Amino acid sequence: MKKSLVILCAAALGLGACNNYKDAPGGTQYLVHKSESKEKIKVGDIVKLNFIRKSEKDSIMSSTYDTEQPQIFPVAEKMYAGDMNDILTMFGEGDSATFKLNLDTMATRSGQPKPPGTKDTYMLFTVKVEKVLARPKGEPDSVFFKKAQEFFEKDYQASVATRKKTEESKIKKYIADNDLKVKTTASGLQYVITAPGDAQRALPTDTMMVNYTGQFTHKKTDGKINVFDTNIKADAEASGRKDNPGMEYRPAPFQLGRAIPGFDEGLKMLGKGGKATFIIPSRLGYGEAGMQGGIPPFTPLVFNVELVDIKKPVQ
Repeated sequence: MKKSLVILCAAALGLGACNNYKDAPGGTQYLVHKSESKEKIKVGDIVKLNFIRKSEKDSIMSSTYDTEQPQIFPVAEKMYAGDMNDILTMFGEGDSATFKLNLDTMATRSGQPKPPGTKDTYMLFTVKVEKVLARPKGEPDSVFFKKAQEFFEKDYQASVATRKKTEESKIKKYIADNDLKVKTTASGLQYVITAPGDAQRALPTDTMMVNYTGQFTHKKTDGKINVFDTNIKADAEASGRKDNPGMEYRPAPFQLGRAIPGFDEGLKMLGKGGKATFIIPSRLGYGEAGMQGGIPPFTPLVFNVELVDIKKPVQ
């Protein structure tokens, strides 16, 4: 069963200025943005959530909007009053809220240390409850989990169909927003060459040394470029990526035929020193399957590349 997560922030709801938090057990505080007045979540129910996680100083730490992958999980018994599982039982399907999880209480009651380096008392979660599959009382595990698999598989396929329908509009919006004058190949690759490089083009046996930044067509929740992979330090820092501290920022080796088709096709148009932007539709990228853990199905990708060198095989 696939997972995906999308989050609704308070600003998007027009409620960013509202700070009327209420107290909950365990030092947790919460603020309701929207209530659908549906049945409250119970222990054992399976939920699909979108969320934004922030520091106490309002710095975004993670967001399911960034990867467009909501999270699906069963609600467990609370470890202590006011933990995340306990707070979820205050809400139902369609509800959205922000809650401030007390990190000192969490550390004391759960035995889990506070996140390294933080001096914050709270961690903030803005949550949208997208779906709830209620577990009937007394229903055997085998029956309920089979039902859950079928329910969320159907939900996942519906989201994939929506992504397929909206892919072209995402590409057009990115091109318009960035005022790009693109050209289009017969395959559907759209590109802008800012520097063609020298006359030499790579052969299948050559090794191309490439600087690249791969990003999604939509920006991150915090407004930064939404980079999923790069070997350029400045782009990693501009996007706020902190998940790859051991990365060596230097040109990476590529050979023709060993990357996604759109990336390959684009590199064939460049010589040494060439620079370009490739806008790659999913059929030339990761297609209807996507890439597990990183790129959802029917996701168009943008690559900014520089072909630093073309190395011939050693004879």
